[in-house]
Amino acid sequence: MTCASTHADTAQAPSLQVTTLEGKSFDLGQHRGKWVVVNWWATWCVPCIKELPEISTYVTQHRDKVVAIGLAFEDSAKADIVEFLKKRPISFPVAQVDPFDPPKDFGSPLGLPTTYVIAPDGRVAHSFVGPITAKELDTVIARGR
Repeated sequence: MTCASTHADTAQAPSLQVTTLEGKSFDLGQHRGKWVVVNWWATWCVPCIKELPEISTYVTQHRDKVVAIGLAFEDSAKADIVEFLKKRPISFPVAQVDPFDPPKDFGSPLGLPTTYVIAPDGRVAHSFVGPITAKELDTVIARGR
């Protein structure tokens, strides 16, 4: 399991409000009561590309208790990210994040991919720098932290 300290304050419940590529609002606070996978990735990141299908399948198989948001952390045209996702569809929404103005409660990731697993109470249960697997998500969720 690849673990790391990250910018999000694990003692607090971080906030995250983004607009998805489809123009819909995603507010982390509205998903209390479920596990939330916050996955930072980029179209040029090979480990990111490899883990996206596994996260997508995991979220689909556990949709009763798990949701996810993908954060495309790159300075490229929105149309390029949309085109990338047409070729590699995933089951969860994606928002583009400006690398020069990342969400305050998360800051810039220390590497890509970076994934935060947010517990149902809104606190960061675990964070990963590097690719993750369904087994690692299961372990974090089973532990409840």
